[in-house]
Amino acid sequence: MPREFVSYTPVGYRIGMAHTIQEKEKLIHRIHRIHGQVDAIEKALEQGRDCGDILQTIAACRGAMDSLMAELMEEQIRSHVLQPGRRKPTDAQISAAEGLIKIVRTYLR
Repeated sequence: MPREFVSYTPVGYRIGMAHTIQEKEKLIHRIHRIHGQVDAIEKALEQGRDCGDILQTIAACRGAMDSLMAELMEEQIRSHVLQPGRRKPTDAQISAAEGLIKIVRTYLR
C-alpha cells in the first residue's frame, strides 16, 4: 500500500503523492549514474591517474548533478508555484514560470 505524504502549505495541509515519487524510477536511475561517476573519481584518485582525466570525470559528475537539480527545480515550479491542481494559472504566471525555468536551466548548464 503506497504511503501518503502530508505537506504543509500556506493554505493548509494537503495529502497526496509527492511529485518526485511519480518520477522515482527515472530519478533513481540518474542517481545510480552519478554514484558510478563518484566511484570512478575515487578509484582514479586511489590509482594515481592523470589529473586531467580525474577533472574530466568530476566535470561530468557535476553536470549530472546540475541536470538533476534543474529537473527537480522545474518540477517544483510547475507543481508547487503554479499549483495547477488548485487553480488555473494565468498566462502571466505561466510565462513567468517558463522564464524562471529557462534561467535555472541556463545557470545549471
